[in-house]
Amino acid sequence: MKKILGIGNALVDILIRIEQESLLEQLNLPKGSMQLVNKLRSDEILMTLKDVPQSLAAGGSAANTIHGLGMLGASTGYIGVIGRDEFGQSFEKDMRDAGVTPFLIQSDTETGRAITLITPDSERTFATFLGAAVELSASGIRHLASGIFPNYNYLHIEGYLVQNHELIRTALELAKANGLLVSLDMASYNVVEANLDFLTEMVKKYVDILFANEEEAQVFTGYEPGQALHHISQYCEVAVVKTGKNGSLVKSKEVVSEIGIIPVNPIDTTGAGDLYAAGFLYGHSLGWPMQQCGEAGALLAGNIIEEIGAKMPETRWETVRKMVTR
Repeated sequence: MKKILGIGNALVDILIRIEQESLLEQLNLPKGSMQLVNKLRSDEILMTLKDVPQSLAAGGSAANTIHGLGMLGASTGYIGVIGRDEFGQSFEKDMRDAGVTPFLIQSDTETGRAITLITPDSERTFATFLGAAVELSASGIRHLASGIFPNYNYLHIEGYLVQNHELIRTALELAKANGLLVSLDMASYNVVEANLDFLTEMVKKYVDILFANEEEAQVFTGYEPGQALHHISQYCEVAVVKTGKNGSLVKSKEVVSEIGIIPVNPIDTTGAGDLYAAGFLYGHSLGWPMQQCGEAGALLAGNIIEEIGAKMPETRWETVRKMVTR
């Protein structure tokens, strides 16, 4: 079985369902975006919402994807930085319990957290305090790479790391030097917008599989989903554009696959894109046709949006595993 390594911001998700979208305006958080905040700002947001019910889960985009792959039975590893605190211990345990091999650097800085605000339409908006996660560095990747990269076949990177140009460039160069296929999830339209020239260069040079939702694809290419798919496929072996309730589009070797969705009762879209990537990469690592890879992604995405947060209970995973492999 091919092995998949992830690199990302190791975060704990603080999940908060809000009834009024006006709260996002009050907090100056554009709906659907991911905003980086410092610890003071993070604490202020939590204080404003202290009377609203909250729940915690290990998170971070690439971590969610790798966790999902681990739950499917894939051989996986994950690189990130955590604090020497309860959040960090919880994060590591969650990954190990999913069968993931964690390569976690420990820091005296507290573990990062992503405040996830979920509006009634199931959309999520993030205010992210990176904490220890920001200490993941190019030099740290170089130190780890020689002992880890040769043992894997894929490297999956979250777009949120693109803001650290040196880190991303180093990770991608080392992945290619070690013969790994590179998978990149764009992660957030505002991150794409802020790093467009650099991201375009990295995609052209290093990325084999690119995941983007329609907003990210539009910012990256200037086109609507169908045309954006063709534009991205100029650079990558596999281009994936996710179109929400309309499903997803996949293009590989000039063949376009249109992927539908499964019937669901959506509660929270947190982790939908991450779990789509997990299902897709699982199929790709087994050599499945693109249509089947996309359907595996859609199956995982559909199941996760019926849960709060980016984790499914084991009972649901049992059913998902049977459906993916049937």
